[in-house]
Amino acid sequence: MDTQSWKDVYKGMSSDNIKGLVLALSSSLFIGASFIIKKKGLKKAGASGVRAGVGGYSYLYETLWWVGMITMIVGEVANFAAYAFAPAILVTPLGALSIIISAVLARIILREKLHTFGILGCALCVVGSITIVLHAPQEREIQSVKEVWDLATEPAFLLYAVAVIIAVLILIFHYLPQYGQTHIMFYIGVCSLMGSLSVMSVKALGIALKLTLSGTNQLIYPQTWAFTLIVIVCVLTQMNYLNKALDTFNTAVVSPIYYVMFTSLTILASIIMFKDWCSQFLKASLNGI
Repeated sequence: MDTQSWKDVYKGMSSDNIKGLVLALSSSLFIGASFIIKKKGLKKAGASGVRAGVGGYSYLYETLWWVGMITMIVGEVANFAAYAFAPAILVTPLGALSIIISAVLARIILREKLHTFGILGCALCVVGSITIVLHAPQEREIQSVKEVWDLATEPAFLLYAVAVIIAVLILIFHYLPQYGQTHIMFYIGVCSLMGSLSVMSVKALGIALKLTLSGTNQLIYPQTWAFTLIVIVCVLTQMNYLNKALDTFNTAVVSPIYYVMFTSLTILASIIMFKDWCSQFLKASLNGI
């Protein structure tokens, strides 16, 4: 892409979208590295205790795992800030960078092999993410966290949330005990489904924080704390089953599958809740007229 084309891209993006872009890229660097550090910690803990993949929590006493966890938290904080400035449809796909980082580090540090199809998959993730980023819609103006709550309690999103919770419960209590050690999709399914709900809640908290810092206090509303509780529950669930997935399967396999499923479900949830593409479709229709 030539210089003029890049100027056109940035001209079409709002300043908030650009801030979100930079924060999301920084987040991917930290999160990609954290996968490898946590994997090293899980392997070290598993050598002297009960492995996470079979229900153990010995990794909680492993310093290296906590270093990886702190690295991930730094990345998630940057990600949290990114959601305050840009739509989820723009921020989430940028996680493709974390796949490249984790795949390269897994090859160098963990000596895990990345086959031809794995390399092709990573490349396709990056191409798809760039395409989405360049065509990301402008974010709708939201004046209060109560407005986000109204969006979250509309019938369409409530139906999606209920379907996600039912699917997660079925996976946890029926499929994981039987197939968790042999089929990666069940662990990743739980992480991705819960992740799509956590991202919507993180987006709401990001908006609340942004408005609070600009002088409109959102901490007085119970909806803010309700979103906080949802984030805590979803993140703890994600962390638990992601640890099991990392302990059981290769990082080079876990990372891209998790990214694709998580991103796809997050985009779907964002379309349902925030209706990010509605204005784009309307604009295209009016231009056609």
